[in-house]
Amino acid sequence: MEGTARRAATTTVVALSIVVAALALWKIKAVIALVFLGFIIASAMRPGVEGLHRRARVPRSTGVLLHYAALLGVVALALWLIVPRAVSQVDQAIGSVPTSSSQLQHQAQHSHGIEREILLGLQKRLKKLPSAGNLVHSAVSVTKTAFEVLIGVFFMFAVGAYWIFERDRGIALVQSLLPPRHRRVTRDTWLLIDQKLGAFVRGELLLIVFVAVVLSVAFWLDGEPYWLLIGTAAGVFEIVPVIGPLLVGALAIGVGFTVDWQTALGAGIAVVTLRQIEDLFVAPRVLGHAVGLSPLLVLISVTAIGILLGGFYVLLAIPIAAVLATLVDVVLRGADPAEGEIPPLLFPAKDAEGR
Repeated sequence: MEGTARRAATTTVVALSIVVAALALWKIKAVIALVFLGFIIASAMRPGVEGLHRRARVPRSTGVLLHYAALLGVVALALWLIVPRAVSQVDQAIGSVPTSSSQLQHQAQHSHGIEREILLGLQKRLKKLPSAGNLVHSAVSVTKTAFEVLIGVFFMFAVGAYWIFERDRGIALVQSLLPPRHRRVTRDTWLLIDQKLGAFVRGELLLIVFVAVVLSVAFWLDGEPYWLLIGTAAGVFEIVPVIGPLLVGALAIGVGFTVDWQTALGAGIAVVTLRQIEDLFVAPRVLGHAVGLSPLLVLISVTAIGILLGGFYVLLAIPIAAVLATLVDVVLRGADPAEGEIPPLLFPAKDAEGR
C-alpha cells in the first residue's frame, strides 16, 4: 500500500508539473514566438554572413550589421517609392467619404438599398465614438502598444543576431544530453531544419517582391482604382499562405466593380493568372519545395494556428509545420537528415551550415 501511495503521489506531482509548465509557456507564448522568429531571421541570413566571412574575411558581427543595414535600406527605399503614391490614393479613396454625423445623415437620405444601410450603420458607429475625455486615454494606450511593438521588434532582431553565434553551442549542449548514438542525427536534423527555414524565408521575400510588382503593374494597366495599394497588399499577404491571396483577390475584384464589371473581370484574370504562374513556375523554382509541405497541410496548419493562437501567430504556421514534418520524417520514418536536399536560394547550401 505504501509503494502504491508513493507512486500515485509521484504521478500526481509529475502531472501537475506538466500542467503548470504548459500554463506558464502559454502565458509567455508571445516571447516564445519572438524568439522563434529571431531563430528564423538568423537562419535566413546565416548563409550570407558565413559566405562573407569565408570569402572576404568579414567578421561575422560586421556581416550581421551589413545584413540589417541592407534590410533597413530596402525598407526605406520601398517606403520612399510607395508611400507618396499610396498617400495620394488613400486621400482619393476617403475624399468623398462623409466624416461627420450630419454628413452621413444627409447622404443616407439621398441613398438607396445597400448603400443606405451601410451609411446608417456608419452613423450609429459614429455616435458611439469615445468622447474628448476618453481620447487622451486612447492615445496613451496606442502609444504604449506602439512602444511594446518596437521593443518586440528590437528583441526579435537581437535574438537573430545572437543566434548567429550561439547556434552551434546550443546544438552542442543538446548533444551532450543525449546518448552518443543519437548525437550525429540530432545535429544533422537541427542543421536541416535551419536550412529549410532559411530557404523558406528568403524565398518568401522574393515572392513578396515579385507578386507586389507584377500585380501593381497589372492593376494599373487594367485601370483598377488604388492599384498600388492593392498590389502592395497582395505582396504582403503572401506571408499568409492560401488565405492571404484569396482575400486580396476578392478585394481587387470588389474594388474593380466600383468602376465597371470589365475592370473587375480584368482584376480577377490578373490575380488568377499570376497564381497559376506562381504555382507552376515561380514557386517551385524560388522555394523549390523548401519546407516539403503539401498545400493541404499548409491550409490546415494556418487555420489551426490562427484559431488556437490568434492572427499574429499565423506567420509561424508554416515554419512550425516544417519543423514538425522534419521531426516526423527523422524520428518516426527513420529518414537520414544528412541526405535532405535544400535549394540554395541565393546562397550555396554549404554556407548555410556555417562550417
